[in-house]
Amino acid sequence: MASPLEDPILIRPFHGHTAAVTGVAFDANAAGLVTCSVDRLLILWKLTTQCRAYRFEGHAEAVTSVDFSPDGQVLASASHDHTVRLWIPCIYGESSVLKGHTASVRSVNFSHDGCSVVSASNDKLIKIWSVSHQRLLFTLFQHTGWVRCAKFSPDGRLIASCSEDKSVIIWDTRNKICVNSFSDYEGFATFVDFNPSGTCIASAGSNNTVKLWDIRTNKLLQHFKVHRAGVNCISFHPSGNYLITASTDGTLKILDLLGERLIYTLHGHKGPVLCVAFSKGGEKFASGGMDTQVFLWKTNFDTLDYEEVLKHNFRRTHIDDPPHLLDIYPRSSHLHEDENLNTVEVDPTFDVPDKQAPDPVVINIRPVSGISTPDTGRNEELRSPSASPSARSSKRKVEFESGSAEQNVEQQRGISSSLSRVLDHIVGQLHLLTLTVSILEQRLTCAEDKLKECIKDQQKMLSEDTTNKI
Repeated sequence: MASPLEDPILIRPFHGHTAAVTGVAFDANAAGLVTCSVDRLLILWKLTTQCRAYRFEGHAEAVTSVDFSPDGQVLASASHDHTVRLWIPCIYGESSVLKGHTASVRSVNFSHDGCSVVSASNDKLIKIWSVSHQRLLFTLFQHTGWVRCAKFSPDGRLIASCSEDKSVIIWDTRNKICVNSFSDYEGFATFVDFNPSGTCIASAGSNNTVKLWDIRTNKLLQHFKVHRAGVNCISFHPSGNYLITASTDGTLKILDLLGERLIYTLHGHKGPVLCVAFSKGGEKFASGGMDTQVFLWKTNFDTLDYEEVLKHNFRRTHIDDPPHLLDIYPRSSHLHEDENLNTVEVDPTFDVPDKQAPDPVVINIRPVSGISTPDTGRNEELRSPSASPSARSSKRKVEFESGSAEQNVEQQRGISSSLSRVLDHIVGQLHLLTLTVSILEQRLTCAEDKLKECIKDQQKMLSEDTTNKI
């Protein structure tokens, strides 16, 4: 079936990671793209100038998720090493480590104002961190399985999380409580996100499905089963009219939410596609997969005439009547099966003539502890990755002459690493103690309430006996 929209095209692939790519995120202007990988690295690709990219080292194990702050000034990453890191995306490589989780961290996401970061972990907890103070603000706990993903709503008042306990939970960030939950007994959600208006959430399922829920009416709005394997990631187009999905079946699929149909199937990755994200303006999107490749795509299909869309949703044009999903989506859940849907197949092998463009020069950025303003000396040293030959020569000479000192540093690092692990264990034990004390306090409160009721009943009985005797 011919499509009325312009087909998306592959702009170019990027090669730089040596293991599966697990996360992609654009900066605010779509001038930069950051990716993370099982190879423990983050790479910041400059899209406006294709001359270089920056590779950030710091995590001790696989990096699972990455996100840009809304202003593009800070990066956040999550890792199997139990930590969240905040990075300044520049050649100084400064990062700050946020410790508090006691298991692998699976997801990280900035709030709309960039002041907070939410992380989700295999320790079954969701933690909210202050970016400026680099400390834990509070913890949310109700999930009984590994938490795969947690996302802020567009206004920051809510958080949506999904877990292997087969539940999707909506949290109130002000009162720090669960305000709603959705259950999926067919499988568990691997990824969850809010639509741009914040009235709906979409979840990607291990059972090959994508589901859309109205969080105001608690109803399942749409249920797509268009993949042949688990869905690993989803991303809303900024208009809210399209949703892109990444799957273990090796494809990306684009869903038209207004037309309730699958419109594109994108091929190119050799193996499971693990992550996908639209740019903030929607003109581009990027994907990463098990094949270590990062694909940058041009959207094209967002040129749909929105005046035609608004004609079908007339009430949405009124200033006094805000957009309402029930004007767009069916009032009852609709299952959309793959066999019943027409889709345009896009294969970069045939559609993109130039796939051999040279990859950018990748500059390795060594980790520097603590996010702070660099001093003048370090500024001069790290200002340019291509320092003068004499400076590099003298630096090598100094390094050669200080071999024994480096050995001492390595020993100290080993001791520091062991001490860090011990402290992490102590933090985990303290957290368990905190939870235990909280439960005991709740039980003590219940016991006190029952005791008060018993005393009141006894007083009432005594007064009745006294009255009867009189």
